[in-house]
Amino acid sequence: MRKPRSIVHVDMDAFFAAIEQRDNPQYRSKPVVVGADPRGGKGRGVVSTCSYEARRFGIHSAMPISHAYRKCPHAIYLTPDMERYAAVSAQIFTILNSFTPDIEPIGMDEAFLDITGSHHLFGTPVETCLTIKSRIKSETGLTASVGLAPTMMAAKIASDLKKPDGMVVVKPDELLEFLRPLEIRRIWGLGPKAEEALTKIGIRTIGDIAAADIDRLEELFGSSGRHFWQLANGIDERSVSNETEAQSVSNETTFDIDTRDTDLIEGALMQLCEKVSARLRGDRIKCRTVTLKIRLTGFHTYTRSVTLVTPTNFSDILYKDTKSLYNKFDTNGRAIRLIGVKASRLIDAGIKETLFSDSDDLRREKTHRAIDTLRNKFGEDVICHAKSRIEREPER
Repeated sequence: MRKPRSIVHVDMDAFFAAIEQRDNPQYRSKPVVVGADPRGGKGRGVVSTCSYEARRFGIHSAMPISHAYRKCPHAIYLTPDMERYAAVSAQIFTILNSFTPDIEPIGMDEAFLDITGSHHLFGTPVETCLTIKSRIKSETGLTASVGLAPTMMAAKIASDLKKPDGMVVVKPDELLEFLRPLEIRRIWGLGPKAEEALTKIGIRTIGDIAAADIDRLEELFGSSGRHFWQLANGIDERSVSNETEAQSVSNETTFDIDTRDTDLIEGALMQLCEKVSARLRGDRIKCRTVTLKIRLTGFHTYTRSVTLVTPTNFSDILYKDTKSLYNKFDTNGRAIRLIGVKASRLIDAGIKETLFSDSDDLRREKTHRAIDTLRNKFGEDVICHAKSRIEREPER
C-alpha cells in the first residue's frame, strides 16, 4: 500500500493589509482596505484584500469598493503597493523552498507543498508545519494559516477553517470524516450554479455528494459529476506541480463611468495589450493563450479565450486577437465597467517552433525592442499606439 501523502497548503492571512499594518503601526487593530480609491463611495474598482478588523463590517475581497465604503466609511483605504508586496512574497517563498522543492504557487500569498519526502529532515509532518509557520512569523512578522492533509483539496479546505494564524491537521484515516459535514461549496471547482443545482435535489454537504448516485451526478454535470463524487469520497490524485505554465501575465482597467463607447473600449484594450506585451518581453516569455475579461454593469463578469497558432509577445497580435474576441461578444446593450487582458500558457521566448524565420516577425521583434528601449529610458508614455491614446468622454 502506498504511503499517504503529506500535502500542505500555506495561506498568508490578509496578505496586503497585513503588510500595511506591519509597516505602519498606526494602522494596527484598525479596519484596513487595500484596493481602488473609494472616492467617497463613488469609486469604480474593487477590494483587493482587507484586514480582519474590516471583515467584521462585512467587507471582503472582490467586493465593489463603493459597497465597502458604505459598510465602513471610517476604514483606512490604501492603494496597492505591488512592488513591496512582491518583495515580501519572494521572502516567503524563499522560506518555503527550504522545506521542499515540490511547491506549487497559487499566487503571491499562497502555495501547496508536498513534504512527503522531506518532512523527516524537520521532524513529523505536523512539526514541519509548525516550523514553517514559526519561520514565516519570525522572518517576516506576518502570520500564515496552514492545512495539512493527504490530498490537495483537503489541505486547501483545512487552511481556511481557523483563520487567522490557524493550523488544521487532517489525518489520512480521518479524511472522510473531515469532509462529510462540510458545505458542498467547499469542493474544488464546484461553482455557484452547480451548488444551486445540487441544493435543488437535496444535496447540501460533501457527505451528501459522496452518498449520491454517480450516474445521476453525471447526468447533471457530465464528467464533472464523477469528479465531484471522487473528491467527496477523498479520491484526489492531483499532485503538487511547479510547472511555470500555470502562471499568467495580466492587466485590467476599470472605467470611471460604465461605457458603450467602442473607441474608448478599444483604446483601453490596446493599452492593456501593450502593457501585457511589455511584461512578457521583459520576462523573456511568450504566451500560447490570450484571454479577454469583460465586466458589465451589475458586475456580471465574462471571459473569452483563444489559443494562438504561434506563441507571441507582440502587442499588435495580442490586440488583434483580443479585439476579435471583443467584437464577437454580445453585451445585450449593457455598458462595460471593466476590461482586462491575460496571457497564459507561457513558454521561454527563446524556444523556436519552426526552423524558418518569418521576416515580419523579425521586423516586429526589432520594432518592439526599440520601443522597449525608449520606454525604459524615458518612461512608458514616450511612445504608444495611437489607438491607446483615445480619451473620449464615456457615455452616461
